[in-house]
Amino acid sequence: MADQPTLDITKDGSSSLYSHEVGQLYHSRGGAITESKYVYFELSGLEEALRKDEPITVLEVGFGTGLNIMIALHYYQKHNCSNPLHFYSIEASPITSQVFEQLNYAELLGNPLLKTLLLPIFSNLKSGLNTFKLLPDKPIYLHLFIGTFDQFVQDDLKVDFIMHDAFSPEVNGELWTPEVFSKLNRISSNNGVLTTYCSASKARAAMAVADWKIARTPGVLGKREMTMASLNEQKLSQYKRVDEKKLAERYLDGAFD
Repeated sequence: MADQPTLDITKDGSSSLYSHEVGQLYHSRGGAITESKYVYFELSGLEEALRKDEPITVLEVGFGTGLNIMIALHYYQKHNCSNPLHFYSIEASPITSQVFEQLNYAELLGNPLLKTLLLPIFSNLKSGLNTFKLLPDKPIYLHLFIGTFDQFVQDDLKVDFIMHDAFSPEVNGELWTPEVFSKLNRISSNNGVLTTYCSASKARAAMAVADWKIARTPGVLGKREMTMASLNEQKLSQYKRVDEKKLAERYLDGAFD
């Protein structure tokens, strides 16, 4: 069995983990919470959708430390939501409850109860889909798939927000291919939005091959750019688009091999 990751503290004071298996941190060294809030909740519009109490379906590629579901739960409670939130996530190598207990996200978010709510999840995981109702009186659900991305089959999903939060293409290239982004395309709603911290041309080109519309977005924590994609180009209107056709042609011509 691979070594369990070890605790690290990022520059905004929030926890991350170092994966000995891939040789990378799970989050930006500049700040785990800062990066996740910005990329997956602010840029994407997910926090605004929660503020408006819209029914939402999320898909996260890379559950990792559980930070994104914790932030989602935090905002769900903060905005007193009552409509359903279905949060799907995929993770091949889940951390243990002992590792999760070391993370300080709940304290920094000002809601220590979040850790109490999520801790039992890490002790009761089985291969395949695990579904948890996170609040007894509210329709917020975590659907955590333990396995690889190619094993995840939910063709009936229509996802509003996709969090592409895998390790970088340099060490986790199998999650940054046209085949992966084609699968995400098929389960995205027409107005669905995909966001990722990654700005690599090869990753954007793989999205372009899979028929996503793609935009460059401002970065955070010293990173110049990040990436947003959608099937609906109107969702990207405030940002500078890439040349999807040219990128796709370059990818298919082997320019990124």
